Amino acid sequence: MTAVSSPHQNSTTPNLEMPYHHKQSPRATAVVTSRSSFFSPKLSVYLCSICVTLFVVFHIQILQTPLPSSPNSLSFLHNWQEKLTTNDDSPSSCAPDLESMGDKLRESITFLPLKDLRFANAALVGHTWFMSSLYDTHEEGEVQYQQFPSKSSDGRILCIKGHDNHDGSWNYYALAYPGFLPKNATLVTGRTFVSYNHYDFSNIWHGLSSLFPFVAWHLKNQCALPNRWILYHWGEVRTGMSPWLNTLMEATFGGAMNIEKFDDGGHEQSTFCYEEAVVMRHNEGGMSRERRMEVYDLIRCKARMMCGAEVDRTDGDIGLTLLMRTGPRSFRNETAVVEIFERECEKVENCRFRVAYSSNLTICEQVKLMGLTDILVSPHGAQLTNIFLMDRNSSVMEFYPKGWLKLAGVGQFVYKWIASWSGMKYEGSWRDTDGKHCPYPDDDRRCMSIYKNGRIGYNSTYFREWTSKVLNEVKMRKFEEASKGSIITTKCGCS
Repeated sequence: MTAVSSPHQNSTTPNLEMPYHHKQSPRATAVVTSRSSFFSPKLSVYLCSICVTLFVVFHIQILQTPLPSSPNSLSFLHNWQEKLTTNDDSPSSCAPDLESMGDKLRESITFLPLKDLRFANAALVGHTWFMSSLYDTHEEGEVQYQQFPSKSSDGRILCIKGHDNHDGSWNYYALAYPGFLPKNATLVTGRTFVSYNHYDFSNIWHGLSSLFPFVAWHLKNQCALPNRWILYHWGEVRTGMSPWLNTLMEATFGGAMNIEKFDDGGHEQSTFCYEEAVVMRHNEGGMSRERRMEVYDLIRCKARMMCGAEVDRTDGDIGLTLLMRTGPRSFRNETAVVEIFERECEKVENCRFRVAYSSNLTICEQVKLMGLTDILVSPHGAQLTNIFLMDRNSSVMEFYPKGWLKLAGVGQFVYKWIASWSGMKYEGSWRDTDGKHCPYPDDDRRCMSIYKNGRIGYNSTYFREWTSKVLNEVKMRKFEEASKGSIITTKCGCS
């Protein structure tokens, strides 16, 4: 910006030419006649020195002012505004111009709905329908995220208006320069984690999937911690999560989860701008398997430390745990199933058989139980999310009721995926072919409402042979690891 001199300031530079209407006076004529005398060699050197000095000072000023990647961007104006307003020597006549520029920057801030209904049919694709005008930062093998302020946001911070918990299209977001926040906005200091969950924070699997990428970001950024969390489901504010997930996140980040509730009595359309914000909306998508295993290692280790469980087992036992469900997707004849696995365990030296119901266990009891388990046997269900709490290379055996393979969609394979991502061995699944009758064709989607919560039978011969095979493989693996000294220890970073 070029400073404009005041007309009332005295000039110390000699007048080289008088106004035209003064040239008619004799005195003016004398001045004109002797005008060439002003251009002496000494004056030329003097003027040249002044120009060089001003040129050097101007470039020093530029070098001391950090410029963004785009000189034509608003942040360029913002940097110069800061420089000028903090310089006591700048002309006071610039103040009105700068104030006007600041007002225009504030007025140019545009709030958009957090949930963009134009993308309702592709809510999870690409930029998604949550904060749809923005794209994520993504390095190969790493988590996808947005960070404010950052180079990609041109130094702007995230502002959120509204906290509706029924319709996300009534909540809004915008980006603003720190020095030019929207009128009546409140600046919230510290680091804020903003999590988008397309499903449910109360479900431990869906909730973990949404918060998992923040742990990856935490690891990658020198164990940086959040001051608060904001949770969204379809753009609607959520103020809590499952106790299981809440406890694991407290263990991982080393403190209480400060979930924003927007209950300070402010107007429901109040605007808050966050000094630093990290936004996740793609779960663990884009992360490499190695990176995911590092994150699961950290959560497992932190959970064991919190619960006072052994970080690494050295007992040499083979733990076979039957983790049961009650109600939907439970075994129809639990006694017979328990007897089959117990007998097979008795045939193997140092095999320790346990039966547990996750609904009857505290979170730390679940953590300790998984720490003693090498083979987890369980029906399909949320309780299987616990599998990553076992040591790496532990085994998983899963069971399904009738009809799931054709009708349940790709979501039925989620525990196979998490087993792979956390470094476990998925030993396969058994699918019951008996169950309630569906009056429609087998591939009719309406049958899923009948099959979804069906109960699971058993096949004695298959269960015995399958269990014996897995037990022998685990026995050999543990023997080889012990003889080679290649037991994988749990990595516990950020301690």
